[in-house]
Amino acid sequence: MGIYLGIDVGTSGTKTLAIREDGQIVASATAEYPLDSPKPGWSEQDPADWWQAAVRTVKQVLKAGKIKPADVAGIGLSGQMHGSVFLDRDHNVIRPALLWNDQRTAAQCAEIEAKAGGRKKLINMVANPALTGFTAPKILWLREHEPRNYARTAKILLPKDYVRFRLTGEFATEVSDASGTLLLDVKRRRWCKPLLKKLDIDPELLPPVYESEEVSGKLSPIAAKQMGLAAGVPVVGGGGDQAAGAIGNGIVRRGVISATMGTSGVVFAHSDEVQIDPQGRVHTFCHAVRDKWHVMGVVLSAGGSFQWYRNQLGAAEVKAARRQKVDPYELLTAEASEAPAGCEGLYFLPYLTGERTPHADPHARGAWIGLSLRHGKPHLIRSVMEGATYAMRDCLEIIEGMKIPVREIRLSGGGARSPFWRQMQADIYGKPVMTINAEEGPAYGVALLAAAGTGAYKDVVEACAAAIDTTSRTTPDRKTKAAYNRAYPLYGKLYQSLKTDYAAIAELVES
Repeated sequence: MGIYLGIDVGTSGTKTLAIREDGQIVASATAEYPLDSPKPGWSEQDPADWWQAAVRTVKQVLKAGKIKPADVAGIGLSGQMHGSVFLDRDHNVIRPALLWNDQRTAAQCAEIEAKAGGRKKLINMVANPALTGFTAPKILWLREHEPRNYARTAKILLPKDYVRFRLTGEFATEVSDASGTLLLDVKRRRWCKPLLKKLDIDPELLPPVYESEEVSGKLSPIAAKQMGLAAGVPVVGGGGDQAAGAIGNGIVRRGVISATMGTSGVVFAHSDEVQIDPQGRVHTFCHAVRDKWHVMGVVLSAGGSFQWYRNQLGAAEVKAARRQKVDPYELLTAEASEAPAGCEGLYFLPYLTGERTPHADPHARGAWIGLSLRHGKPHLIRSVMEGATYAMRDCLEIIEGMKIPVREIRLSGGGARSPFWRQMQADIYGKPVMTINAEEGPAYGVALLAAAGTGAYKDVVEACAAAIDTTSRTTPDRKTKAAYNRAYPLYGKLYQSLKTDYAAIAELVES
């Protein structure tokens, strides 16, 4: 039985895992690296760090799993989306990569929409509006602000695709990650030549586009020697982290939705055809399933809001947890359970880093609204959890409004590990929620893609059916669901009430 490696080039670190053909995990390893912020709102990394972390974690996995090099039958790649790696003609990195959470490109987003003939025409071309995180505005920023570096640029790669180049010597990307560049014709699953022409971007700067389970190259002798593997191992297209994570959750058929409550929150829906929100509130990208698509809503600070509370206001719980040798979140969640659903009129808006879905507002900020003398720490904690979950419901409401069926919601991330938060999600979404036997995220998904792409399965749908099972089901409490249904509409109105104030605050801070 062959072994398949999944390598996920994340923002905080790279994770590699090995699975058997049946989906059983053999070993995993993670290596962290720094993130640089040269100016407020800027976010950069050195691509060499990704490669070194990939080499290190592959070696660790081979050792921990006692895996022979000859047993590795395929490699899949995932990674943070939207980042930009600029290479010169000698294939050297020109400057640090600009990442997905870099916010310097607001002016370039406006320029893209203008050159496309307006927001609606842009969405019609590439299925999405221009957002600061995407790749296209980063390319325009480089051309405007670092013209010498732009003139040297011979190829532009996404983060995982740079690692692919180091593995195989091939320039390649795949449809799910390429969708997040804003330069892919998502309907036709190829680069959008009309938009490239309008933006005066040479198509030769971009790599060929593959389907996610297609073999895109083979492990070179040089890379094989560095990693302790055999040369010639097939490397499949892989997927952007969200599409790859969805494969790892088994989101490969209509009606099955994932709700991932990590630092950011993502509601991800499989679609058999291209379905676009005309307002651009959710992303429509190619899925990592051949000839399928997905719709995705993104909450920038979902679990991140809870993490912020822990770090800034939860010192007592962190200290107590250290003494009791438990996770601080367990103590915080226990306190939250002491407050009633709806927190007696206390709301938390989780816009600590702006918001993407549904508001696309980088100026939005977090807020508690409705504080009174009745409210104590349990209310504060529970309201943060409720606010993040309401924001996830915002995504779900848009997806359902697009006539995409929601028959099953699979949970992952920190919000899936807590029984209390699982129940809260079921009650706020108003639907049963499930957990599954796989919790390894994107690295697991691309390992399955590697198994499918090298012939262990006829396709990734069959691979997911063989490897993934549901392990728990949580149904909504009728009374609590009704309470949240009464409270949710007011949550949505609060942003609208504060929208102009957020912009004024941003001006004040920047002046």
